[in-house]
Amino acid sequence: MTALDRFSPATAAWFAGAFEAPTDAQAGAWESISTGAHSLVIAPTGSGKTLAAFLWSLDRLMVDQRDLDPKQRTRVLYISPLKALGVDVERNLRAPLIGITQTARRLGQPAPEPTVGVRSGDTPPQERRALQRTPPDILITTPESLYLMLTSSARESLRNVETVIIDEVHAVAGTKRGAHLALSLERLDLLLERPAQRIGLSATVRPPEEVARFLGGAAPVQIVAPPSGKRFDLRVVVPVEDMTELGGTGADGERSGSIWPHVEAELLERVLEHRSTIVFANSRRIAERLTGRINELYEERLAEATAAELPPEPPPLRDEADDGARDAVNALRPQGAFTSMPAQLMGQSGQVSGAEPVLARAHHGSVSKEQRGVIEDDLKSGRLRCVVATSSLELGIDMGAVDQVIQVESPPSVASGLQRIGRAGHQVGGISKGIIVPQYRGDLVPAAVTSERMAAGAIEQLVVPSNPLDVLAQQTVAAVALEPLEVETWFDTVRRSAPFSALPRSAFDATLDLLAGRYPSDEFAQLRPRVVWDRVHGTLTGRPGAQRLAVTSGGTIPDRGMFGVFMVGDATGGTRVGELDEEMVYESRVGDVFALGTTSWRIEEITHDRVVVSPAFGQAARVPFWRGDRPGRPLELGRALGAFMREIASSPGSAAERLRGAGLDERAIANLTAYLREQQDATGHVPSDRVLVVERFRDELGDWRLVLHSPFGLDVHAPWALAVSARVRERYGIDAAANASDDGMVVRLQETDAEPPGAELFVFEADELDQLVTDEVGGSALFASRFRECAARALLLPKLDPGRRSPLWQQRQKASQLLAVASKYPAFPIVLETMREVLQDVYDLPGLISLMKDLSSRKVRLVETATEQPSPFARSLLFGYVGQFIYEGDSPLAERRAAALALDTTLLAELLGRAELRELLDPAVIRDVGQELQRLTRDRLAADAEALADLLRLLGPLTAEEIAERVEPGSTPLGWLDELERANRVIRARIAGVEHWAVVEDAARLRDALGVPLPIGVPTAFLEPVADPVGDLVSRYARTHAPFTIADVASRFGLGTAVAHDALRRLAADRRVLEGEFTPDAIGTEWVDAEVLRRLRARSLAALRREVEPVPPDTLARFLPMWQHVGGRLRGVDGVLQVVEQLAGVPLPASAWESLVLPSRVSDYEPGMLDELTTSGEVVWAGHGALPGHDGWVSLHTAESSPLTLPLVSTGVGTARKATGGGTTDGASIDGAAIDGGMTDGGTTDGGMTGGGTTDKAAIDVDSRTDAAGESSGGVDDALGELELAIMAALAGGGGYFFRQLSDAVGAGRGVVDDADLATALWNLVWAGAVTNDSFAPLRSSSGVRRTPRPRSYRGRGRAALPSRSGPPTVAGRWSVVPTAHDDPTMRAAAAAEQLLERYGVVTRGFVQSEELPGGFALVYKVLKRFEESGRARRGYFVEGLGAAQFATGPTVDRLRSFNRDDAADADRPPTAIALAATDPANAYGSALPWPEVEGHRPARKAGAIVVLVDGALAVYLERGGKSALTFGHAASEQGLEAAASALAGAVRRGARSLRIERVNGEFAIGTAFGLALERAGFAPTPQGLRLRV
Repeated sequence: MTALDRFSPATAAWFAGAFEAPTDAQAGAWESISTGAHSLVIAPTGSGKTLAAFLWSLDRLMVDQRDLDPKQRTRVLYISPLKALGVDVERNLRAPLIGITQTARRLGQPAPEPTVGVRSGDTPPQERRALQRTPPDILITTPESLYLMLTSSARESLRNVETVIIDEVHAVAGTKRGAHLALSLERLDLLLERPAQRIGLSATVRPPEEVARFLGGAAPVQIVAPPSGKRFDLRVVVPVEDMTELGGTGADGERSGSIWPHVEAELLERVLEHRSTIVFANSRRIAERLTGRINELYEERLAEATAAELPPEPPPLRDEADDGARDAVNALRPQGAFTSMPAQLMGQSGQVSGAEPVLARAHHGSVSKEQRGVIEDDLKSGRLRCVVATSSLELGIDMGAVDQVIQVESPPSVASGLQRIGRAGHQVGGISKGIIVPQYRGDLVPAAVTSERMAAGAIEQLVVPSNPLDVLAQQTVAAVALEPLEVETWFDTVRRSAPFSALPRSAFDATLDLLAGRYPSDEFAQLRPRVVWDRVHGTLTGRPGAQRLAVTSGGTIPDRGMFGVFMVGDATGGTRVGELDEEMVYESRVGDVFALGTTSWRIEEITHDRVVVSPAFGQAARVPFWRGDRPGRPLELGRALGAFMREIASSPGSAAERLRGAGLDERAIANLTAYLREQQDATGHVPSDRVLVVERFRDELGDWRLVLHSPFGLDVHAPWALAVSARVRERYGIDAAANASDDGMVVRLQETDAEPPGAELFVFEADELDQLVTDEVGGSALFASRFRECAARALLLPKLDPGRRSPLWQQRQKASQLLAVASKYPAFPIVLETMREVLQDVYDLPGLISLMKDLSSRKVRLVETATEQPSPFARSLLFGYVGQFIYEGDSPLAERRAAALALDTTLLAELLGRAELRELLDPAVIRDVGQELQRLTRDRLAADAEALADLLRLLGPLTAEEIAERVEPGSTPLGWLDELERANRVIRARIAGVEHWAVVEDAARLRDALGVPLPIGVPTAFLEPVADPVGDLVSRYARTHAPFTIADVASRFGLGTAVAHDALRRLAADRRVLEGEFTPDAIGTEWVDAEVLRRLRARSLAALRREVEPVPPDTLARFLPMWQHVGGRLRGVDGVLQVVEQLAGVPLPASAWESLVLPSRVSDYEPGMLDELTTSGEVVWAGHGALPGHDGWVSLHTAESSPLTLPLVSTGVGTARKATGGGTTDGASIDGAAIDGGMTDGGTTDGGMTGGGTTDKAAIDVDSRTDAAGESSGGVDDALGELELAIMAALAGGGGYFFRQLSDAVGAGRGVVDDADLATALWNLVWAGAVTNDSFAPLRSSSGVRRTPRPRSYRGRGRAALPSRSGPPTVAGRWSVVPTAHDDPTMRAAAAAEQLLERYGVVTRGFVQSEELPGGFALVYKVLKRFEESGRARRGYFVEGLGAAQFATGPTVDRLRSFNRDDAADADRPPTAIALAATDPANAYGSALPWPEVEGHRPARKAGAIVVLVDGALAVYLERGGKSALTFGHAASEQGLEAAASALAGAVRRGARSLRIERVNGEFAIGTAFGLALERAGFAPTPQGLRLRV
């Protein structure tokens, strides 16, 4: 009997006419399938597996006609793991369907026409509805769509399914997606009269029995696996002679230190040599880059060569009206040449020039399905010669006659490599031609081993996941969503599937407990019950909303929070182009151009869930990046790789022959053998399956690096690295995270005097390793991310709106909240499942334990070596180590990290004192929140029995009267209670003498806390003792009430006040409740839940903010000078001290303090006033870096506040202020004098200070921007010369030294010191912030301020006379060390926040950024938020356009609003003008407010620049040196010009300076409108411009 004799004549005749003969796989499959047995067909690609599975079913449909319900006619179900594969199969079925039908008609036999339908996630809703109304005979679907059909009314169409075909079963069997599918198949069998026949199609897999077990579950499966005749032509190609010498020229003719230009050129040549090529890459990012570069190089070649020298350009994309995706691209494509540029690997993403996609296109999961369909069609039809793909084309899609496959970088596994190379020669009997191109030297060995094992068919072993409880939870909710299900029936059904065949009953019950509400949903809302478990009758029933939850949040593929990319201009939202990673989008801006699918796209708009783009053909484009988990090397492959290196290294003579047999070309052989030889020479050993090498060397900073060389793969190394990190932390008290990779791990240890650890650091007892890794995993980032994914699969993180993107950061936030609750319960199923997944599916812990046993028994040796520099293997490992920290170490950003690490919240609370919340909390808010918590508001009333059960679960026991208040009017709550009581879901309980109703889950809690007798029939599961029953009851009471007293909670439960107080104290120790005074007009201490208080605060503050209407920005500009007393509102020494208190810590140019800042605030200011304060010790000044023109940045401090306002001294190469001469400048260089007569062109002063006080020594400065913890990054001593060190040593004893005294002290050990050298060294220390003086005179003399103090006395004090041995004027006075600054970051942050409120009145982000505070606005915001919570400040939107994060006090806001202008009332009022230094804190422009838009030169907060404000608006900006002026706004009016000119002249006169203005708005000053106003203000015309002499 032949294989075809089993079929009907029509089917046999069609096959015989279409094919020469059945393949072995087809013959074996038909023999097994025809018996009705479950069958697994294993054969390589191109062996006719799909037709083998379908032909028997098609024949049965033709022959066995049945009279079925038209809505239940589907008999064959084909399940594909890929949507595209399903579409491909549907297309390929047309030939046999039509062929058999036509043959039957020709033979005179009945010729029914079976129908075929496709349902997947891409199927439009109307088509899905049509499929449900008229189901096809053959339904092609995906695992997820099958699950959705079984969980909806569409399942009725499946009741007559006879055959289930599962294609590419090996691709899902080893994953949770496969476990999910296995349960769906068992659920399908529950629907059927008898189980359907299952036919699995698989590529070569090992062991076949494991896949067969997965396919059949508890039923036997026949395995059809004929010997494979598949032939491979595999080669490993290296495009350069020496991979260590990459300095040659790439294809673009430019020299490059990268292998990529050579790889790109090699790929281009290979593609042009063949008709069709698929290039596989291991990441989407590399796929996009390679595609762009191949096209760029091809464009260059076409431009350079004649038409006869190169193949003609492939035809452009079709322009058919029915192809929307292609039409949109072709219609918008511009004409003309494209500019090429090298696509070097740049940072995260790289760049391509935007070459037209004429030769290759990218195909991966982030390209839209429409675009992928176009690409696949173009490749099959020959219109496209090359596709660069990821695993998206790995599975069995028929790509037509592909000539060759090129794999860039070694494939992730042997099985993956076989699938990819199998895309070439896909037809029966075809030879699959493949090339592997290693990416770097370390990739040579994996490429060679993979090639060798691919040729031998030695694929990795597949393992079916065991008992994934998250999948069980999801499928349980789905299974009971439509109708009740018996618990035992469901347990038996689950156990029939292979992944759950060994499911313990305890784990099953624990999962049901989770779904039935065993865990507190009041702590995390999504823990609310999803099913009702009737333990008495043994049934499971879905609660309302269960079906919607299962349908909208089902599946196993993790949600990565991707942004959809859509074409602009479509009313329905645009054509979908693809998707981008959330992090990529956050780093992008409107106008950016990126490449996707080989087309450049310009971002037009970014919304909360999509990126809207337009084509940008030919423009240089950024290549996107996508974050993703890359699978580690399997242990089995690692062992083979180790054996390969051992054998090659031990037999160098025969190595070349073996390598040629593995397909390596001569350059690959030379590079690989050299690589192993150099490693052998460097360390004495090559790591192998029998020898592991620990290499130790010092890095660039002198710290130790320990590198473990091991071939066993990341799955083994990652848990090993966790154990090593724990050991380092335990032994050395430092966090030295070990970075693991496929080839070993890297550990960095700080330099110590002790001998660094060696190989012993990596050796563990096998028995201790399991617990050690388990303990460490729980605190790892991997565990947190996997918990998020598991919780989402278990429906604990549901999608509120399935049609909208769920931001990944929000998913992480919710998952962390859930984990915090779940961690309290050791048996929480999803925590256990996450641990199982990490240890079994992600890590290979059994493999690591086996390795430790081999090390202990000496089967594997661990050798140690020390090297002067990293070995070749170590360099490859270190590249990955550095890369991880380059790309992942920046998250969180430095500013956020400073905010997270620097604050001691406990100390901050103590500094702020006890919060007076009675003044802050709104009584109406307290009332409303209390009503909401007690479910008394209209929108929270219970509407049915299920809602009533939730009510009792959330609020605790309630009386019948209390229940009646919380249900919908007209409801019958007593009837609901009786119904719930009969179902054993609620009980009656007598509490404090009153009958209450409570959920049965509270039974043990009420019994143990209050001694409530329990009714008969309470299930045993709810009788287990509770750890803290009183604490649970009191905690729930707190969570569901506004502020309450001890008496309230005690009377509620009939407890003594002492018992209630004790429970509250325990909760307060855990920071779950707080004690204080909260309710206005109440008396005595109250208690409140921490989360409730947060809501009360937030809503009270929101109500307060709504009362404030924001003022325009110019109001802030008018308010700020008045707030800082500008206009001469202060007088005398006390006025000067008040200014210093307000401006304490602000660095300003020394020349500006006495010429502009102090005179503008103190009407009778004289320099002697400041000298008196410094001499008496009430004021201290400190330097912050030198400026050109003998000037420098100086801050003033009161003696009382100086420990918290003085900067922390550090060393470096100069701050931004020193480099640019400004705080927040635009980067323009600063030179010249601020005001004529002040800072001249330089020269040497009497003190010997040249060029602004900088020397050729290492620059030293005070950088207020300390490290993340708020600590100094170094000391002054780190970069001082010998003379500076001698000065510091002399001053270290305390007290003040006159210059001559200091000279004597320094010269005592050095001989005579030159005055000029000593003065220069002294000024170096001044600008370093290390040394100060008891007088401002040296700064005054150095900066050229002409005013000298008149000899007069204030407040009865007098200045000391200048000593005769005082030295030059630039060093007069007594010198001393700057007082030590307090380095506690919390105290400094609190003081900075207070100082900002005092200085600006209204604190905004711009003000904080302009001061360059450590930690930036993030840290200040954190402190000010605590100020707000304690009632010391208010947050609100006080000034328009400056964001919502503004802080002020109540009286300040009222004062700010008083500066609002009434245009009508103020129309006749003359304008008010003030002149300020551009760097003056009273100038809001360039900090809180933006500079006005102006063409040409931009204003900036530069040293020496002056601004003039007219009625708060910027009127004039005067550049440093005064030569150029810009006018704005008010300067257009004559009155504004007059006021501005008068204010400017007044400032010059007060500062005793001269000023010359040469140009106004780029024109010669004389004769301009502003120039005329200046003349009227006293400026005199000169040949150079307008000048005012004082």
